[in-house]
Amino acid sequence: MPIVELHVIEGYSAKEKQRLGAALTDAVRFVVPAAPDLVTVLIHDLPAQDYYRGGTTRSPAPARPDPVEIVRGFLAAMEARDISRAQSMLGEEFTMAFPGTAPMTSLQELIEWAKPRYNRVAKTYEGFDAMQGPEDAAIVYCRGTLSGEWTDGSPFDGIRFIDRFEVSGGRITRQEVWNDIAEARARP
Repeated sequence: MPIVELHVIEGYSAKEKQRLGAALTDAVRFVVPAAPDLVTVLIHDLPAQDYYRGGTTRSPAPARPDPVEIVRGFLAAMEARDISRAQSMLGEEFTMAFPGTAPMTSLQELIEWAKPRYNRVAKTYEGFDAMQGPEDAAIVYCRGTLSGEWTDGSPFDGIRFIDRFEVSGGRITRQEVWNDIAEARARP
């Protein structure tokens, strides 16, 4: 039964500590073959006056926003066609790559690229997976199926997709998309 003890400077919310406890449980299970309920995480809050580094007391850094919630918010804004809200969630150097196209840097490029392909598309999510990536970027994968309407008005559904996002500084900086839409469209 693995036990993880963590000491943090007080100031993190219960929700932030719950996220931290879940992440530590997952990190242990990545190496140790233990069921989640066999991993114990103890988080100890230290008063700021009891924490010194370099002979000086410190304050806790603010918790990073949950990258999965950022991605969910972006995808919800896109599906609602709230392009200005979706755009506000993107970093300055944002790029995205979809099957069969060169990288794009704006949502307007995506809209223009999609116009001759389908009238509308919606996603049904089967799951989201998040991990810390290189440097400060968090990596979020979402997967599920696409449904919608082709340009001729006929419906489609059950098309597999995976999206990979990079989130840095609370903003989405990269999106890569893989799906079977071309194969589905080619079917008679």
